[in-house]
Amino acid sequence: MTPCSPDELRKLFLFEKLTDDQLAWLCRQGHVEHFEPGPLYTEGEPARCLYVLLDGGLVMSRRVGADDVETGRTSSVGVYTGAFMAYLGDRVPQVYNNSVRITEPSRFFVLAADKFAQLMNDWFPMAVHLLEGLIFGNKSAQEAIGQRERLLALGSLSAGLTHELNNPASAAVRATAALRERVAGMRRKLGLIAEAPHPPRALAALVGLQEEAAERVAKAPSLSPLEAADREDALTDWLDEHDIGSGWELAPIFVQAGLDTAWLDQVAATMEAEAPDAGDLHGGLGDKRGKAPAGEAGGALDGALRWLGYTVETELLMNEIADSVTRISTLVDASKQYSQLDRAPYQVVDVHELLDSTLAMLAGKIGDGITVVKDYQLGLPRIPAYPSELNQVWTNLIDNAVAAMDGQGTLTVRTAQERDQLLVEFGDTGPGIPDDIRDRIFEPFFTTKPVGLGTGLGLDISWRIVVNRHHGDLRAVSVPGDTRLQVRLPLTVSEGGRLSAAPY
Repeated sequence: MTPCSPDELRKLFLFEKLTDDQLAWLCRQGHVEHFEPGPLYTEGEPARCLYVLLDGGLVMSRRVGADDVETGRTSSVGVYTGAFMAYLGDRVPQVYNNSVRITEPSRFFVLAADKFAQLMNDWFPMAVHLLEGLIFGNKSAQEAIGQRERLLALGSLSAGLTHELNNPASAAVRATAALRERVAGMRRKLGLIAEAPHPPRALAALVGLQEEAAERVAKAPSLSPLEAADREDALTDWLDEHDIGSGWELAPIFVQAGLDTAWLDQVAATMEAEAPDAGDLHGGLGDKRGKAPAGEAGGALDGALRWLGYTVETELLMNEIADSVTRISTLVDASKQYSQLDRAPYQVVDVHELLDSTLAMLAGKIGDGITVVKDYQLGLPRIPAYPSELNQVWTNLIDNAVAAMDGQGTLTVRTAQERDQLLVEFGDTGPGIPDDIRDRIFEPFFTTKPVGLGTGLGLDISWRIVVNRHHGDLRAVSVPGDTRLQVRLPLTVSEGGRLSAAPY
């Protein structure tokens, strides 16, 4: 340690406005110290001194998981580090918030933390109050707006989930009402059958056709609108040729069930074989609203087809109800997976499950104009994570991508393993991130959205969850028409067996 020179201190930007008496006080309370290359102090240690570089060089770093990430490297005279928050006292943790390593023989002006606190409060009381207001006010504002950001996301998700649940629920209600009408119609037909005796052979033939129709519904192919229209025309022509009244009403039902003219030929042949007894069968099944078809076999065919039409409709309606209820169940499961309400906050997870639940929750917000492409690498290992927080990251990144595309484009969600990390990438076909703001998108409160539509904390929160909480990496790669937000997460936990337990 050597005494300091007021003239040398006066040349530093930090002290250039001080009076001779103030510079003399600094030299009495502090000292100049020489350091060889190596650690100056380590992050997390009690902050005991303020260091001002007089000559030499240093590197600053922050601890991220098991790694030291370099945050700055300088040889600028007058740069300061160490206990520069000492004047706030015990209102903030008085520990070094980074690590400093000296890269070459260097000299520092060293001032004890308590002396620096005394200096600030005695010489610059107004400045201290202003700094306190700025630091704590900014922290409070960030917490409040961060909470609002989460509430806005929750409100958006709730609205989207309500919309997504309402569609299948409404479909199930409509299908149930229609099913009740069809079942009532079948009961009336059964009543007509019960009014007169029927040969067992005729009833067995009809029941066999009914079972075959139900089986065909379960195996019905998916048709394009053009294919469906062509089949409806063919069936309508067949029904008209066989004097079946209102054939245009039956044709769409049979097409939905995957029934064609070949199957109708089979029905006609079966009913014709029962023609000697067909009059009895027609008496129970015939449609009395229109004219009776010519011939007993024709009457039986008309009644049989209408009976089969009821069968097909009830099967189709039950399938619609089952699909709607399954959709509701899927959405409820997705919401549970998204919120992780019934699971431990920290666990080993399948990233694909998290992504699928988030996409399901956001389906209503994404809209029909955006095509979602899932480019998942199969067989990815499960990773240690805080899943509900990662779901918040996915929500923020998908929301930004959707906003960038303005409702039209392609959202690509890609996963891959890169050495000891898992990559999750969200790509959009929007206009891209301008070069002049690319370095600022992760800053708190920075947003390009109109006033009232964005808080500027979505990407900041995402960065802190990925980097601080999970010891991963979040970066943006962008050109017009191809913007990708890339999240990289470690496949294993750092030494100690746990991710960061500190709030992000």
